[in-house]
Amino acid sequence: MDSVLIHNRKMGPRDWAVDVAVALAAFAFGAVQLMVSASLILPDEALRRMLGIEAVVPATSSFIALALTTFPLVARRKSPWLVFVFTLVAFVGLQNSFHGSMLAVFGPMVALFTIVVECSRVEMGVACAASALGLAAATYGGTSAALWFWVYVQNLVLMVVSALGGLAVCAHRESVRATEQRAEEAERTREEVAARRVEEERVRIAREVHDITAHSLSAVSIQTAAAERLIDRNPAAAREAVSLAHETAKEALEEIRAMIGVLKTGDSSAETTPTEGTARLMDLADYLQEAGVTTTLDVSGYNREATPAFIDIALFGIAREATTNIVRHAHAKNASIVLESDGARALLTVQDDGDGLLGAADGASPTGGHGIDGMRERAKLLGGTLNAGPLPGGGFRVRASIPVGDESSGFGAARGERGFHERR
Repeated sequence: MDSVLIHNRKMGPRDWAVDVAVALAAFAFGAVQLMVSASLILPDEALRRMLGIEAVVPATSSFIALALTTFPLVARRKSPWLVFVFTLVAFVGLQNSFHGSMLAVFGPMVALFTIVVECSRVEMGVACAASALGLAAATYGGTSAALWFWVYVQNLVLMVVSALGGLAVCAHRESVRATEQRAEEAERTREEVAARRVEEERVRIAREVHDITAHSLSAVSIQTAAAERLIDRNPAAAREAVSLAHETAKEALEEIRAMIGVLKTGDSSAETTPTEGTARLMDLADYLQEAGVTTTLDVSGYNREATPAFIDIALFGIAREATTNIVRHAHAKNASIVLESDGARALLTVQDDGDGLLGAADGASPTGGHGIDGMRERAKLLGGTLNAGPLPGGGFRVRASIPVGDESSGFGAARGERGFHERR
């Protein structure tokens, strides 16, 4: 009950000052109405008599009664119901005490406005009903029925306007609150999007590091093994193999260093060593050849100039992962790399005649790395597809299809690909 009668809200000096000003303003307007009463603004004596009005001058007691209906407004926000009941009862009870003078309804008006703004809709309904009944109970100083009805309607309209004004304030507050909530939600969404992009970038970089290290280390392993076999029989060839291993390791270190530089600066557009594109597919063919896999490379049907850079680089990444898997897991003797495009899509096919073990673990590489799942995700990020699986009669095929027209133009930027990859 105490929470209904007295609100536990903090009132600062500014709040109290505002409510004191409201109470004084209500008293001032009521005093003006007392001074400019109907008996003074109706000079026709016959009309005044017909309405039951006598020419009077407001007494001091009228202003005291007015103060009782307005001064409690100082506590209107701290105790809206006590103030409302007190002002309404004072207005109704004192209205009949001054023959020829009528108190203004400003006090109950402001009190009702406060109920609407500060309390629930149920309380608002109760307060409005109480106002209508209270105004009807006032006899307005023994005036005629016609004047009583006119004053009643006037005061009732003023109370309705006061209640509607409170509803308007509530609607404005709700609108402001909803706007703030939308702004907070938008901010949270931006933060979530940023976090998701960071996670996508982290996964992408992890995939790049995996591709680089898996390919480069396997190449270094092949070259050093060849050097070990040739060191006694053909020292010159052994030195060449060691030199190639050194060059491969150096290039891999430069690429990894570039990625680490991006992570340190947080700027994916920084000047870094670029990730390779399909222009270096011949290196993959040589890599397979060095591993003892006879390889054919066909890029005659591919238009590199018409292919966006981030797609070209993604195709190379898929080809690099596929060829690395051939060397490490397929035990193949022959392989082929075919890259072509028709203006709408780019199609990459990497095929071998090995034992097909790459598809043994639901598309994952046998080593538990990114494997085919990583290639498939890379293609999916660009709106494409990747199919991989064993072939009838033996062998394994990886085929990636990625759109290169207008439908693909937004994928690289949306996924953070272009900022890192597009420098060629």
